[in-house]
Amino acid sequence: MAKKFTEEDDELLAELGVEVEAKKVAARTPREERIIAGFEEIQRFAEEHGRAPQHGEDRDIFERLYAVRLDRMGELAECRSLAEPLDHQGLLAGGGAENGPAISDDMDDDALLAELGVEAEAPDITELRHVRPSAEKRAAEEIANRQRCEDFDRFKPLFETVQNEIEAGERETRTFELKAEIKPGAWFIVGGQKAYVAEMDEIFTNDQGRTDARLRVIFDNGTESNMLMRSLQRSLNKDDAGRRITDPVAGPLFSGERGEEDQATGTIYVLRSKSELPLVAENRNLVHKIGVTNAKVEQRIAGAHLQPTFLMANVEVVATYELFNINRSKLENLIHRIFNPARLDIEIKDRFGNPVVPREWFLVPLSAINEAVEKIKDGTITEYIYDPQQARLKLRKST
Repeated sequence: MAKKFTEEDDELLAELGVEVEAKKVAARTPREERIIAGFEEIQRFAEEHGRAPQHGEDRDIFERLYAVRLDRMGELAECRSLAEPLDHQGLLAGGGAENGPAISDDMDDDALLAELGVEAEAPDITELRHVRPSAEKRAAEEIANRQRCEDFDRFKPLFETVQNEIEAGERETRTFELKAEIKPGAWFIVGGQKAYVAEMDEIFTNDQGRTDARLRVIFDNGTESNMLMRSLQRSLNKDDAGRRITDPVAGPLFSGERGEEDQATGTIYVLRSKSELPLVAENRNLVHKIGVTNAKVEQRIAGAHLQPTFLMANVEVVATYELFNINRSKLENLIHRIFNPARLDIEIKDRFGNPVVPREWFLVPLSAINEAVEKIKDGTITEYIYDPQQARLKLRKST
């Protein structure tokens, strides 16, 4: 902390021959403050990376932006005079403009300041467009300013629903690929935030001859951005954690055919017991065990006669359904919940004589299990309940 000198201190210093001069701090204009702040950002980059920012298509977009800014500061007298007293790293003397975009001699101060990220008092965006280099135009799109989403209350329930669907295994997060379609209603994770493409303007052809479109993207923190589709693609590709969120129940959940991006995650199996227990023997074709395994079913049922979960008896496999991109345990719980009214109430003894109540056996026909699987596949299972009296699924009564 700086020490303040009193009048007595000043007198003492004068006696020692030390001249005391009051330092005058000139007030800076908002424009000058912004120029200094821009140079300090470049200094922080240099401290972190041990070098000045450099040009090049292989460089990070922020580094390229800082390199352009540094070049402009070296050319513009107003900026150089402000930055030189702070330049303890020698950045202004480093040059580097020979590798960057050419600086036009006929650019006025406002145009040059715009290159530095400093707005003129009355900027005319249509007049500045033709002098902005393509590198900074891309940078502006990459780090497009977000603003508060005034109607976020309309979107908040959608974010909550998507989160619940991810936790329930109904949606998956997958690595973003260029072929992934960006369209209204699509969901992504970029910069650690969920992003929802709410709107898309008409598609046009950009300067590189590629199709593009202006988007309205809503983020889960209540902000939004009016960004280009290509900018969103670049952001997702640059982000190591960038992901796309699939549509609900994406891919063939139970078919034997695998989609291009699908990964097998397990198998639902339906077993029939060979137990001679009276309740089982009398209802042999109705008593079924429904479970999920990430191993081969044959491995799962090996030694069934020694396990109470298999009623201490051998079993036969009557149906299997291969899973793709699904949370196994949550799907198993869903099926068990559907058939809970028909759960088998039975107690058996394990091989040590201890009582055990198996929880995965149900008194349901195989046709009802197949029907439930189909309802899960088409996403309508929440509209149905299982009726033990009729031994089939039926629509819930409307409330």
